[in-house]
Amino acid sequence: MLGIGGAGMSALARLLASMGTRVAGFDATESPTTDRLREEGIPVTIGPGHDAADHAQVLIATAAIPKDHPALTRAQILGLPVLTYPQALGLVMRGRTGLAVAGTHGKSTTVAMLGAALVDAGLDPSVIAGAASPQLAHGALAKPGAWVGSRLGAPSIPNGTRFGKPGLLVAEACEFNRSFHNLLPTIAGIANVEADHLDIYGSLDGVIEAFAHFASLLPSEHEGGTLLIGHDGAHRREVAAGSRALVQTVGFSPQADWCIQYEQSRGRVEVRGPGLVQGAWTLRLPGAHNAANSGMAFALACTAGADPSLIARSLSAFAGLERRCQLLGDRPVAGGTVRVYDDYGHHPSEVDATLRAIRQAEAPETRGGRLIVVFQPHQHSRTRFLLEEFAAAFSCADVVFVPEIYFVRDSEAEKQRVCAEDLVQRLRDRAVDAWHRHPFEAIVDQLERDCRPGDVLVIMGAGPVWEVGASFMGRGPKAVVHA
Repeated sequence: MLGIGGAGMSALARLLASMGTRVAGFDATESPTTDRLREEGIPVTIGPGHDAADHAQVLIATAAIPKDHPALTRAQILGLPVLTYPQALGLVMRGRTGLAVAGTHGKSTTVAMLGAALVDAGLDPSVIAGAASPQLAHGALAKPGAWVGSRLGAPSIPNGTRFGKPGLLVAEACEFNRSFHNLLPTIAGIANVEADHLDIYGSLDGVIEAFAHFASLLPSEHEGGTLLIGHDGAHRREVAAGSRALVQTVGFSPQADWCIQYEQSRGRVEVRGPGLVQGAWTLRLPGAHNAANSGMAFALACTAGADPSLIARSLSAFAGLERRCQLLGDRPVAGGTVRVYDDYGHHPSEVDATLRAIRQAEAPETRGGRLIVVFQPHQHSRTRFLLEEFAAAFSCADVVFVPEIYFVRDSEAEKQRVCAEDLVQRLRDRAVDAWHRHPFEAIVDQLERDCRPGDVLVIMGAGPVWEVGASFMGRGPKAVVHA
């Protein structure tokens, strides 16, 4: 396995090893993940892995491995099969009861909620999440453990209405480059479908078509196939039109099969599903979008055979995951503190929903503070395609700092078509106090000068912008960290 130290690849390595496959891998750097793999008996070599094909029968390569990598070239000469991560995950899923979570937003949060709930319900799932949580390994009701993004579960379901069937495997179904077309889940959730990755799909119609193909991969209702799809915002009629699975909707509409009710002031969530199934919990994460994520997790867990009351208890205890509206703590400044959040949001809808949730939960204006955002756009193509939507997404922010756009995957030509100053100008046109600052060190210096007691600071983006929050918190006399 090339790139075995990644979150998904390391989880896949453990799954393959548990099935009796001899697994070894290469990674560019040492990490706690590579150490843990070695402790579990999986050999890991640090280096480029140029000779990997000479010691393997199958190569699995992460997306970060270039196509002209010597090991891939050698594998072609030797006639060895070469699989991408999603292709290999799809093959593993054939031997499990797969639960795949898809959608433009909320996949990692929903997978983590769902995984923890299934653990608490005694179904012992294998889980591959897109971010780490201290509650994934042992469930939300247990004492928090190590921050992990995956867990290895039982080979067969030990409890619930699907007792004895192949073990549960919960994973994200990512739409980027149509990678989710390689998965073969039994149960799938599609929470929302919006325009994204337009450098690949060209238009929203192309995105909808890709999700429809994913839905068509589910087995028939007779074979246990179930599709849970957003009642609103997921283009459910077009997406589900060709699916043979049982189709049920999830959402805030009273007409939804799984109807979610959310009382924002108390964080109270209630869900009523088919057959008088119901559950209620108090959500620790802010915002209607997280209420929707928890409602989808509840519906998926019930469909997988878990006890609704145990699921609800687990969701009440779920405290969040890394870089998903994550509270880093309170940073002392002269005369008080600044509360700091870190978030992975990189699509306009995510940005808008998260900032509104934080503003409503924190209300910095009531103590003389402001909502300050450091947002690093992710990819030039996404920024260009959705520039006006991004400008509108910061309507509830008081101050926005924009570093350079994170350059990944796009061409050099695309890089010249849009820049951070373009977003700053659009924000100013909407009367938002916006500034372009670069590098990260300059942003931290600016925050040191500008932040005042009562402010709420949100570090946001899918690139390395998290370094700004880490640096700002680390400079304080003694930052107060909240569990």
